[in-house]
Parts: sequence; C-alpha cells; structure tokens
Amino acid sequence: MTFPQSSAYPEQSQATTILVLGILGIICCGPLGIAAWIMGNNELAAIDAGRRNPEGRSTANAGRIMGIVAAVLMILGVLFFIGALLFGFSFSTMFDTGF
Repeated sequence: MTFPQSSAYPEQSQATTILVLGILGIICCGPLGIAAWIMGNNELAAIDAGRRNPEGRSTANAGRIMGIVAAVLMILGVLFFIGALLFGFSFSTMFDTGF
C-alpha cells in the first residue's frame, strides 16, 4: 500500500489557476485578468514566505503578467467605448436638423 507523499510546503500552489485566469482574461473576460493579477501577487508573496512550492513561480508570474495585460486591455476598451459614445452624441447633435 502506498501513501501520498506529504508536501514540505503547508499550502498548495495556485499557479496553474492563475495562469488559466490570465489567459481567459486576455481572451474573453477582462475581470478575470484582475483576479489573476491579484492572485499572482499573493502567490508570489506566499512563495517568497516559504508557504508554497517555488517551482510554481514562473507559472504564477506568467499568469500575473497576463492578468496585468488583460486589465489594461479592459480599461482601454472601456475608455474607447466611453469615447465612442461621447463622440457619437456630439456628432449627432452637430448635424441635428430639428426633425
């Protein structure tokens, strides 16, 4: 009978989850990028504190960076949408003929 090996680290790594959230944040849902960014920062802090396995550092960092990119793209998209609305309203009032 074999027993599962116990980890030397008290907490389980979330690096893969962070990477998946970062990818999904870029592809389809910007708020997931914010979650990846925050979770990535927490994961790296836990790795530095010795609570999580340092083998997941590169995966967590890649997910965190993708989360930052997703958040920036989301913010730019929102700003573009607001600008398009404002430009559309100002453009329609410029040519309003009163009908």
